[in-house]
Amino acid sequence: MNNNDILIRLRYALDIKDTDMIKIFELGDLEITRDELRVLLTKQNEDDELPRDAVCDNRTLEAFLNGLITFKRGKPPVKNGVEPKPTFLITSQSNVNNVLLKKVKIALTLTSDDMLDVLRLAGVYASDSELSAILRKEGHRNYKECGDRYARNFLKGLAIKYRE
Repeated sequence: MNNNDILIRLRYALDIKDTDMIKIFELGDLEITRDELRVLLTKQNEDDELPRDAVCDNRTLEAFLNGLITFKRGKPPVKNGVEPKPTFLITSQSNVNNVLLKKVKIALTLTSDDMLDVLRLAGVYASDSELSAILRKEGHRNYKECGDRYARNFLKGLAIKYRE
């Protein structure tokens, strides 16, 4: 599952309009036009030769996820007169799904039980310890890489929960 696919599925699951998508990107410190957004939200095949601007890179995806947290929960409180900068956790393509689950959990204020319920809606039965391992910080001894199947089914479960 590529980053464009993640954006498309997340947009569908949460029923986000184009104007809100642009606002979310702005909240994540990334200016994007409606035309650029439409290109990013175009379904891509693995075989297609993509123009460089059509590919959603890790920085763009994480800017969207950071903006989604701010959009859903509001701006973080200012401490000591300094506004906190959003954190960028995606270091490689292998941890994109882990960061996706963490940041969507934060944005939607989901508990671990809520996340397990969302996965069950999609027909995936994970244990609490499996989910805990996926949500751990990369480098922790119990960290587990989240596969595409978990991420895809999590987004599918979100769509079932929020669109029905």
